[in-house]
Amino acid sequence: MEIKLTQKQFRRLLDLVYIGNWVLNSTRGDDRIKDYDQVESLIFSHCLSRGMAPLVELYEGEIIPSKAFAEGGIHEAIMAYEDSAFFEILAQELALRDMDDPPITQENYDEIMERMDEYMDEFERHGTDNVTVNLED
Repeated sequence: MEIKLTQKQFRRLLDLVYIGNWVLNSTRGDDRIKDYDQVESLIFSHCLSRGMAPLVELYEGEIIPSKAFAEGGIHEAIMAYEDSAFFEILAQELALRDMDDPPITQENYDEIMERMDEYMDEFERHGTDNVTVNLED
């Protein structure tokens, strides 16, 4: 297969591949999905022929994204997504809890969304500053 990309498109592809592998493998420890690591290595290996050598390094015989790539702002994008997902999930869980954890149906969807919006407004204003947890034995 051959895919023709501009330099800018290729650079964006590197970001997408890195983010995808990060999502799939970053929490797996030693149980990484090697197929995704191999695809990442293959895509990043093309940096060498595209004048982007500083974006890769050799680690244990594999081409991987370099420290310069990883520290170049990509993790800020990942963290922004994680923050957004965290608050959305928390808002949904709290909204459902407030309603005694019903399954989401057409009948209660609007109420759930309204409650979620209230929580999201609170999180946008104060983050988690007003969130408390009561630990019970």
